[in-house]
Amino acid sequence: MKHFIEIESCTPEQLKELLKDSSKLKKLYKSGKRDLCLVGKTLAMLFEKPSLRTRISFEVAMTDLGGHAIYVKPEDIGGIGKREPVKDIARVLSRYVHGIMARTFEHRTVTELAEFATVPVINALTDWSHPCQAMADVMTIAEHCGKLAGIKIAFVGDGNNVARSLAFACAKLGMKMVVASPKGYELDERTIRVTNEISKGSVVQTNNPLQAVAGADIVYTDTWVSMGQEAEKQKRIADFKGFQVNAQLLKSASAKVKIMHCLPAYRGFEISDEAAESANSIMFDQAENRLHFQRALLKKLMS
Repeated sequence: MKHFIEIESCTPEQLKELLKDSSKLKKLYKSGKRDLCLVGKTLAMLFEKPSLRTRISFEVAMTDLGGHAIYVKPEDIGGIGKREPVKDIARVLSRYVHGIMARTFEHRTVTELAEFATVPVINALTDWSHPCQAMADVMTIAEHCGKLAGIKIAFVGDGNNVARSLAFACAKLGMKMVVASPKGYELDERTIRVTNEISKGSVVQTNNPLQAVAGADIVYTDTWVSMGQEAEKQKRIADFKGFQVNAQLLKSASAKVKIMHCLPAYRGFEISDEAAESANSIMFDQAENRLHFQRALLKKLMS
């Protein structure tokens, strides 16, 4: 594995190895010990979109491993691909650092960085995929459910980058996923087709959230209005009426169902405060596991 761009391009064996290493490193650091495998290594972190979890978790992970992270805002370099081509940024950074992490709008920006960089490139989020989030989610599911095979995830909301990455994780790791979205917001047809070619029946799309959560082990939701979609906010709020994860919807699920959200959560919109604060909510375990998964990913790619 040279880069980590999307789950679709990873083998099940690679994903399982990363999950195993994530758990090992989590236990190691919880015990107060350290693995200083990245001493002398530097990660450049390119951001077009701001983030609490992404920046802090990657920066702490690099520090934990003995390395150093440099936070690069768009204005620091005149915008990614604006002041100078993405391919030039990739080749210059490759002469300075040992790894590049990018959180961008266009997926092509990250794939072009990977194409021209001679150091590992990590996708920390694009409008198309969010593989680090999905793998932290899978790690969290394994911890709480004790297994992955046969687990059913009901994803209630927009068929977005998080849903897409989770769909490929499900197909490759033996889970099932039902995506419940309003008409016009479904997961793209190609993702549904390809995931089901990988594992038949692994991903199903519906417009009925009650149907989706029935028998689910996990009920997952995400914001209805992602960064860059602010102009559509009022239309989206209206279109997603009836798709809130709340006590009423959860009556259709089992009493033991776990509630997940990749955060930030807009309470009163895609999730009620009651659901977010319930004993079934594991969304802060998800947030913590971003650190543990990314620590293992950095070790894999940069040590």
